Amino acid sequence: MGRSQPPRDRTGQAVTRHAVVIGGASGIGWAVAQTLAAEGATVTIADRNAEGARDRAAELGAPHAAATVDVTDEPSVQALFEDLPTPAVVVNCAGYSGFGPITDLAVEQFREVVDVCLTGGFLVIKHAGQRMGDGGAIVSLTSLNARQPAIGMSAYCSAKAGLAMLTQVAALELGPRGIRVNAVSPGFVPTPLTEPAAMIPGVVEEYVENTPLGRTGTPQDIADAVAFLCSEKSSWMTGEVLDLNGGAHLKRYPDIHDHLMKFAGQ
Repeated sequence: MGRSQPPRDRTGQAVTRHAVVIGGASGIGWAVAQTLAAEGATVTIADRNAEGARDRAAELGAPHAAATVDVTDEPSVQALFEDLPTPAVVVNCAGYSGFGPITDLAVEQFREVVDVCLTGGFLVIKHAGQRMGDGGAIVSLTSLNARQPAIGMSAYCSAKAGLAMLTQVAALELGPRGIRVNAVSPGFVPTPLTEPAAMIPGVVEEYVENTPLGRTGTPQDIADAVAFLCSEKSSWMTGEVLDLNGGAHLKRYPDIHDHLMKFAGQ
């Protein structure tokens, strides 16, 4: 991956662009961190997995850094942004899912998913928006499930749909300061988050069958779109929730519950 020249001011001096990637220790977040670093940003990888964040930052090398954050805890998110240089870019890749029919799902399980995916997204936008100077970009990772329902995924679908609308409200509120707020909604991408679903026979195959481009995504597919939304090439784009799923939103989502029952012999 080639490294782009860093942005420069009117005098020709290089401008340091600080990017914070939350959930950057693995999966899509790690691909985003690598891509932004390759494009000249100084990246802080922030993750609940402190050791993983440190290892990834070490892979990137100086001046990139690591930080620990729990997006479900407001003091943790607030401290993250207070302790770092003023960011020009913030990308929230933190995510968590669960599975279970609504009538069987414990409210604690529902809240746990919403806390990470929606309330966590709110806290990131809130404190990034307070600290960020005029201009800059905030990007959240929503999901195909923000618009496409799936049996057994009520909490995740609801949280991601909420995050999509939160993105649009934030774009309205932060737009007067020139801060752009967008989101990318990935389809099925093999990552640690999707590994449990991928292990159920038939799920990935059904997803691909219902994807016009005929494949799952890659973390780099998503990272490239995120990098675009963080760049000046999208300087007139805000409030966008970008479907990035090979066209899967045009068809239907796999019936994970049915595949799971068949796998369990029921």
